[in-house]
Amino acid sequence: MSDKPSLDTLRERIDSLDQRLQNLLNERADLAHQVAEVKRAEDPAPVFYRPEREAQVLHRIKERNTGPIDAEDMARLFREVMSVCLALEQPMRVAFLGPEGTFTQQAAIKHFGHSVESVPLGAIDEVFREVEAGAVHFGVVPVENSTEGMVNHTLDSFMNSDLRICGEVELRIHHHLLSGPHTRRDKVTRIYSHQQTLAQCRQWLDAHMPAVERIAVSSNAEAARRLRDEWNAMAIAGDMACELYELEKVQVNIEDRPDNTTRFLIIGRQDTPPSGRDKTSLLVSGKNRPGLLSDLLRPFRDSGINLTRLESRPSRIANWSYVFFIDCEGHKEDAALTKVLEDLDSDGNTIKVLGSYPKAVL
Repeated sequence: MSDKPSLDTLRERIDSLDQRLQNLLNERADLAHQVAEVKRAEDPAPVFYRPEREAQVLHRIKERNTGPIDAEDMARLFREVMSVCLALEQPMRVAFLGPEGTFTQQAAIKHFGHSVESVPLGAIDEVFREVEAGAVHFGVVPVENSTEGMVNHTLDSFMNSDLRICGEVELRIHHHLLSGPHTRRDKVTRIYSHQQTLAQCRQWLDAHMPAVERIAVSSNAEAARRLRDEWNAMAIAGDMACELYELEKVQVNIEDRPDNTTRFLIIGRQDTPPSGRDKTSLLVSGKNRPGLLSDLLRPFRDSGINLTRLESRPSRIANWSYVFFIDCEGHKEDAALTKVLEDLDSDGNTIKVLGSYPKAVL
């Protein structure tokens, strides 16, 4: 006779656990509501979303996880729980580079969860303006892709903005070849997608559809939308656009590099305290002279601070004058980085701290 529990017994135990989980989730939500009341009593303009606090919680969840649920999946579950609870404290509006169905929206949901109101905007500078005006609480913009490099429009937007970088999101990018409800696959003459996506799928397209015209549009979501009305076209886009416009995947993961990843930045109006695992982004410029870049980098080397990105952009002040965007490990309140900033300032350079923020957790 088997000692294994019966199916009915296992289901009863699951039902019991579900009830306990539901009670605990509601208890957590009630505590979040109490936190909001305490904050309002102590501060007439309280800060409800704390990126460093959420990063610390998610790190702890991953570190103490024992399975069988994967640590990353467990953190995503708690991400949604935290999103729901935060919405009880303060409903949040988050702008992203639209339209709906873009990878930027997917990044916004990955970072904030589904319980925020996501607001699609047509351009990166519009996202900056809406956050600056206080029409939304935060914005999400792309900043670099592992294959195609920097998103210069985002970098340039920081030059004239006082917004802070509050966080980052890294999103693995998978591109799919999609067909619409009226597509005649044997008559396809054009493929729609964003120009960067077309570049990221160049080898696959050269090998499998070399004679088909490639038409760049404003976004992958716009490419997917066009298939609703066309019979001789396909599109390249991601899962979210595919689901939103109810398209069919003809071929999945056609990107040339399987590790293709895009990094997004969370922009807001608040500084972020240290989380213990942080990055800092800077904009630095100095008088054009021989050895300028070497002089700018020396304080980081001497303090043992690792740079994770270095990019130059025209300053727009004078011809052949440049500013440098620098990402480094650490928080601006760390003693070592504080000294670097002081050294750069004492050398007569112009420094703008774009933000210190937690490294991407998920």
